[in-house]
Amino acid sequence: MTPTERETIALVGMPGSGKSTVGRQLARHLQREFVDSDAVIEERIGMPIRDWFAQHGEESFRDQEQLVIEELTQRRGIVLATGGGAVLRPSNRNALHSRCHVFYLRASAEELARRLRHDTQRPLLQVADPLARLRELYRERDPLYRRTAHFVVEAMRPSVQALTNMVLMQLEVAGLAPPAQR
Repeated sequence: MTPTERETIALVGMPGSGKSTVGRQLARHLQREFVDSDAVIEERIGMPIRDWFAQHGEESFRDQEQLVIEELTQRRGIVLATGGGAVLRPSNRNALHSRCHVFYLRASAEELARRLRHDTQRPLLQVADPLARLRELYRERDPLYRRTAHFVVEAMRPSVQALTNMVLMQLEVAGLAPPAQR
C-alpha cells in the first residue's frame, strides 16, 4: 500500500448529493472502511440528529460535529462521508482540506429537491418550501464546498455506480489510487 492509498478520502456536498451512498460504494471498491460522520454523531449523542436539533439547537449540533470531524480526519485510509453542513465551520474546512483528499459532489438545488422530496430526517429541510431552503443553503455552502474540495464531481443525474466511477477515475488520474477493474 502506497502512502496515498492510506490517505483519507472525504466526500462533501449538499444534503442528498449522494455522499453516503457513493461513499459506501467507493469504500467497497477501494477495500477501505466507510465512515459516515452523521452516524458517528448520532451514536455519540444517543439520538437522531433531528431530535438533537429540536432539543439543543443547530449550534450545539455543530459543536458535536466539529469534535467528530476533528477526530475522523486524523484517521487514515477511510472513506468519510460528511454531513451537508460540515463545511460551515472554518476548523472543519481546514481539517478536511489539509488531512484528506476531498471530493465535492455537486448537484443543483432543484435536483436535490427532487431526490429529497419525501425526506423527513433532515431538520433543516422540514420547512414549508424545501426548494427555497435548498437554494438558500446552496448559495451559502457552494463556495465553502469548493474551497474545501480538491476535486469537484458533478452529481446531477448519474447513477450511483456512474458517480462512484467518476470519483475513482479522478483518484486514478491524480495518482491517488491504482487503476480499478470496474
